[in-house]
Amino acid sequence: MDYKLCLGTGMGFSLSTEEQIRFIKKAGFDGFFTDMDTIENLMKYAEIAKEENLIYQSVHAPFGKMHIVWEGTDEEAEKVIDELKACVDACVKIGVPLLICHVIIGMERCTPNEKGASLFRSLSKYAKENNIKIAFENTEGEKYLQAVMEKCKDLENIGFCFDSGHEICYNGSRDMLSLYGDRLFATHLNDNMGMQDESIKTWYDDLHLLPFDGIADWKNITERLKRSTCPECLTFELVSTNKPERNYHRIYEGMSFSDYVKEAYKRAEKVRSFM
Repeated sequence: MDYKLCLGTGMGFSLSTEEQIRFIKKAGFDGFFTDMDTIENLMKYAEIAKEENLIYQSVHAPFGKMHIVWEGTDEEAEKVIDELKACVDACVKIGVPLLICHVIIGMERCTPNEKGASLFRSLSKYAKENNIKIAFENTEGEKYLQAVMEKCKDLENIGFCFDSGHEICYNGSRDMLSLYGDRLFATHLNDNMGMQDESIKTWYDDLHLLPFDGIADWKNITERLKRSTCPECLTFELVSTNKPERNYHRIYEGMSFSDYVKEAYKRAEKVRSFM
């Protein structure tokens, strides 16, 4: 397969998303994804994608309230699902076929329930009615992902977004592709150093380093991707700035956005070469 290379915007730089997209194109990438934004801004990004002949690979839904779907009152949970349905509507409006979602937030949570799984199914069915695919991502709380994927197993528009860094630091390097690789819709490829303290899981260790700057075994990752229903786009989700109490990103200090994205493209090409 002729894999395309895509990159998420943001990365810890203060440039506008519009500027970032144009630099991403200049670096050699074939496409990009963005976080959810106002409809007006999303439409601007979609227009730049057309101008630059880029793939607008996906929109990433907000995830800070996902625990409410499982733990909140019925009214609170429905409100969060309605916000996610608005993300589906935005994808329809801008012509982006894929929405990326988390299903939980919080290291301490490990009690999924039928209510939450059913609400995510209602979101998934709404997306299907609107011809939008949703890829649920491996994060902390694997049991929540398992509950949602099982609840939606009959919906062909529902798949998996594989985050290589999350697999290392949140999932204990367990092979998430062996569980959901037959439903792989998207990748978020990145690197990290694993958990600093295995007894304390923290998002501080979710570093999103450039590939080959952490402990990830990229030959193993790509071999597993090749055995999966790997999509056309190899998508990278990277961060250039330090997390709290971590200093691993110092190697990128002083890099301009242009230089950082050029280096990201070199690493992405190396990952693709393993495919």
